[in-house]
Amino acid sequence: VPLTRNPNFKHNTQAQINKMNVRYGNIRTASTGTVPLVNVQHDIEYYGTVSVGTPAQNVKLDFDTGSSDIWFPSSTCTTTACKKHVRFNSAASSTFQKDGRKWNIRYGDNSTASGILGSDIVSVGGVKVRQTIGLATAESPSFGTSPEDGLFGLGFNTIESVAGVKTFLDNAIAANLLVQPVVSVFLPSYRRNGGVGGEYLFGGINADRYTGSLTYINVSQKGYWQIPMSDITYNGASLGQAAEGIVDTGTTLVIIGTAAAKAVHQEIEGSVFTPATRTKRAYWSVPCSLQSSTDNVGFELGGTIFNIPVADVAYEDLGDGSGLCYSGIQGGQDDLWILGDVFIKNNYCVFDQGATPRIGIAP
Repeated sequence: VPLTRNPNFKHNTQAQINKMNVRYGNIRTASTGTVPLVNVQHDIEYYGTVSVGTPAQNVKLDFDTGSSDIWFPSSTCTTTACKKHVRFNSAASSTFQKDGRKWNIRYGDNSTASGILGSDIVSVGGVKVRQTIGLATAESPSFGTSPEDGLFGLGFNTIESVAGVKTFLDNAIAANLLVQPVVSVFLPSYRRNGGVGGEYLFGGINADRYTGSLTYINVSQKGYWQIPMSDITYNGASLGQAAEGIVDTGTTLVIIGTAAAKAVHQEIEGSVFTPATRTKRAYWSVPCSLQSSTDNVGFELGGTIFNIPVADVAYEDLGDGSGLCYSGIQGGQDDLWILGDVFIKNNYCVFDQGATPRIGIAP
């Protein structure tokens, strides 16, 4: 096709820039987003700040791979627990959209929250998507003692409290906003690094946070981040215990089967089992002096053993002058074991929601 020069053309750079902005304004470059964490009371829980709405309203959320809902209090919530936290004012956000469906959720500790759904722009470390959110109009009193305003679920959408709702990761991946379809977790530890420097990295993997290479274990059932756990070891020796389990950032301790917990604590000199009463669950305790121990409890995952130092098994002083500490490994979970923060703060975890969902782990 022959081209003819237009002698009357006048170059206008600003017009060309405006044209590009209109034509390609919705094209976004894949990126990563980092959320720094605040460590609460010596590794009990962790939270990060998330921005919601336009203009942005900041809420402190507990990132939880053991659930999938994103929720926080509505400005219309008047319960005591709600009043102790930031309450999101949907009327003040120009990008808020009503949904109207009701939602409610109950967690493993029997705490509950309920309210109505809406959607708005949610920004996590600069990664922004339009996201369905739960606006709580009622909360359990127990939430009133927590420093975070709500939860940010990172489980699969099959365990959303309202069927059909997509998770933040679903939406970010579908919009090609992430370099990789992952969220990587580095939990800080008071014993290891003074409890600072933790992060959730959306869309990437921070190789500076671990040693060696990642071992990947395919998810055996989507919902929770569930994987097979082949064995428990003590200083490398097999204890002959295996089960399916989940890696759960929303649980503080490691909770395994009754027999498995007994096998572990039989290896720890001075361990004490306290039976359940009418008001308390059964629990294991260990000598607090073990906080200087060099022994390890290991979990075999994907053919590799990942350790929890016994120094972290001596978790928290009972406070009764006995010299005993609550154990960071408890029993009573005879179906799905739970590898909570006591495990995760000692092992970098990558939650990969690619075509074959999997978890990558490295010490």
